[in-house]
Amino acid sequence: MKTLVVFNHPYGGSYCSAILEAVEDGVKDGGQECRVINLDQDDFDPVMRAKDLIAFSGAGRVGESALGTVDEQVMEYKKDLEWADHLVMIFPIWWMTMPAMMKGFVDKVIFPAVAYNMDKGKLVSRLPVRKVTVITTMNTPAEVYRDSFNNSIEGSLVKGTFRQIGIEDIQWISLNGVKQASQEQRVTWLDEIYQQFAGGNL
Repeated sequence: MKTLVVFNHPYGGSYCSAILEAVEDGVKDGGQECRVINLDQDDFDPVMRAKDLIAFSGAGRVGESALGTVDEQVMEYKKDLEWADHLVMIFPIWWMTMPAMMKGFVDKVIFPAVAYNMDKGKLVSRLPVRKVTVITTMNTPAEVYRDSFNNSIEGSLVKGTFRQIGIEDIQWISLNGVKQASQEQRVTWLDEIYQQFAGGNL
């Protein structure tokens, strides 16, 4: 399996960074290939600008020939997506949703003629990606995020993005109460993530 990790956290000492390390180690120790897109290190511009909207409109009609105005970085990410059959996204939940860079990745890379085609008004994935795993951290308890905020990541990313383009095999690993968790619990979570990726239990 070829695993592409898209990572967004600005602090190298974060728990998300430890999760990234566990995923990378697990994939490699499991004998699989791994690439990482680190949006913060890439200084990715998350803003959808006029030239991007022009490309969006054109790509929906005529395909890849309309992509000439998008960022070069987006075209590099396109190559990574076309390489991968497993996409992993790692990020913290801030104000109940994803950080700006990850949202920008969705806006500018999960894009017509990049991640999907339009077929008679229907979105159809053009990627070899067969599975998506989303790993998030937050301090909000799981039941509060579900009952008061409707599991907004599930609505916007799982259902509203990947299921819309036809990817059905999606796993969301939500780590809740991270700030309040004991060191033992944090280590346990990392070990579970490592074991899942090392064992190919995906």
